[in-house]
Amino acid sequence: MQPNDDGRRQYAAADEFEDCGEDGRDLYGQIGRAFFDRFELPEEKLPAFVTERLEITRGHMARQHLPENFYDKIKPSLHRRIGRELRLARYVLDLGCGSCELVRYLVDAYGQEVTGVDISSDSFPDRRGRTRQGIRFHCIRRDASDLEFATDGSMDAVVMVWALHEMEKAGTILGEACRVLRPGGEVLIVDFPRGSLAQQLWDEDYYRPQEVKSLLRLAGFIDVRVRLIEHEQVTWARGFRPAVA
Repeated sequence: MQPNDDGRRQYAAADEFEDCGEDGRDLYGQIGRAFFDRFELPEEKLPAFVTERLEITRGHMARQHLPENFYDKIKPSLHRRIGRELRLARYVLDLGCGSCELVRYLVDAYGQEVTGVDISSDSFPDRRGRTRQGIRFHCIRRDASDLEFATDGSMDAVVMVWALHEMEKAGTILGEACRVLRPGGEVLIVDFPRGSLAQQLWDEDYYRPQEVKSLLRLAGFIDVRVRLIEHEQVTWARGFRPAVA
C-alpha cells in the first residue's frame, strides 16, 4: 500500500507541531514512526512533509539528553571518522578550516598533503606550517568560491566541517570543489542539521539533509549519500566527481 491523500490528511495536524509542547512532540514522533512502519517505505521515499516532521521530532528528542559541550566531546572521534573516510586520499583540501585542527590531524595521522582554506586567518595557529610531529602543512586565507591556486583535478578529496552553513555562495563553492577534484575524487561535508542541538545553542540557519543532497547534485557530484550521525546531531554527506568516460 502506498501513501496517498488520506495519509497526508492523517498528518495535517502536524502543521501545529511547533506549538504543541514537549508531550505533543513526543506524540507526533510516535505518529511519525507508525506512519513510517505502516507503509514500509525507505525514508527517502516518504513525502517531504513527513520526513521534515520526523527530522524535527528526532532532533528534539535526542537533544533533550545531550550536554551543551556535546560537539566538543565528539570532536576527537569525529576527526578519526573523517580520517578513516579519507584515508586513501593523498592530496586533501579542507574548506573552511578555521583553526586548522583537522588539517593537522590528517597530516599527523595519515601523512597526507593537506591544504586548509578559510576566508579569515584569525583562528590560524601561531606556529603555522608544522604539526606536533614537525610535518609541514598549509593553511591559507582565501575565499573558497575562487580556488585559483588549485588546478583542475589536482585534489583527491575535499572536506568541509562546520562550514557549509556559513558560506554565502554554497553552490559556487561546491562547484569549485568539484572542479579541483580528480575524476572519482570525494567531497565530504560534515555540518549541523536543521533542528539539532547546535540550532538550539547558536540559533543559526542550517541545511536539512535533503537540501545538502540537492546542493551536491546541482554542483555535479554523483553517488551522493547524506545521513545523520552522532545521535542525529551531525549531517554526514559525501559525493564523488564523475569519472572521465
